[in-house]
Amino acid sequence: MFQSSVMILLRRLASLKLTLVALIILGAAIWYAYIYEAPATWVLVPSLLLLALNLIASVATHPAFRRMSGLLLFHLGLITIVLLVALGRLTYLKGKVELAQGEEFGGQLMEVEAGAWHWGRLDQVRFINEGFRIAYAPGVQRGQTRNAVRYLDGSGKEQVMDIGDHTPLVLSGYRFYTSPNKGFAPAFIWHPATGGAPVLGTVHLPSYPINEYSQAREWQLPGTAMRVWSLLQFDEVLIDPASDSEFRLPNRHRMVVRIGERRYEMQPGDAIDLAEGRLVYDGLRTWMGYTVFYDWTIHWLLVVSMLTVSALGWHFWRKFAARPWNETRLA
Repeated sequence: MFQSSVMILLRRLASLKLTLVALIILGAAIWYAYIYEAPATWVLVPSLLLLALNLIASVATHPAFRRMSGLLLFHLGLITIVLLVALGRLTYLKGKVELAQGEEFGGQLMEVEAGAWHWGRLDQVRFINEGFRIAYAPGVQRGQTRNAVRYLDGSGKEQVMDIGDHTPLVLSGYRFYTSPNKGFAPAFIWHPATGGAPVLGTVHLPSYPINEYSQAREWQLPGTAMRVWSLLQFDEVLIDPASDSEFRLPNRHRMVVRIGERRYEMQPGDAIDLAEGRLVYDGLRTWMGYTVFYDWTIHWLLVVSMLTVSALGWHFWRKFAARPWNETRLA
């Protein structure tokens, strides 16, 4: 009685109608994620698990799979792929972070999207942004980004490598890619009047050159309620639309700073004395925006996919090798 009930349940799970329903739900989830650029794990994972159950039930209830090893291995591979994709959605991470030249990544992201089961080892990842080089073709066509980063490898030895939009830095499974977002970062040193330790910080101005004419940002002095408005001004044409160029710092610039009703023009080394402390302009640097990605299933998916395709090829080879494809019938 129990075995017959199990077989009835398995046959229902193996139904092609259930396969169609699961595929429709999966397609809708993919469409939703693509159109609205929103996380769809809560829809993707159930539909993938439903597909996996459908495949498992099909293998269990159809005797043909037990007679044809290649076909059986192919469907087992499909089941594994579906389960890996579901696990990948539950444990993935995507994020963004910006680092100034010379700044160390400390494990914190500006934007983050992660699966419910992501265990989070990002706080163990460390590297330093050493600066970048980007060439531009006429028409302000961005070329390859070469961003030097410094980090410690698994043996504790310091390494330096160039990464880019398609060449990542991989640490603890996290992949760091450069992004089109980059710009200028004026650095300031704040000496609080209370006698605390000086604080060095950078202000990331809007991305350049897309925001060429709006290089200003408001920020807050550390430990105070005071707002500071900063504007970078220079007269040079850094990226010429009519010729080959390269992203670089201006040879001469001035930093316009407004605090309340007071306005200052600062060069590197200049200081502003306030009741709350002393603000020193340390100089101009660059900042780079990174995209961060983590998915431990990627390499396993590649291996399983290759084995699954090989199993299907083996199945068809055995099937058609049993007799010639082009038989010549004798009269």
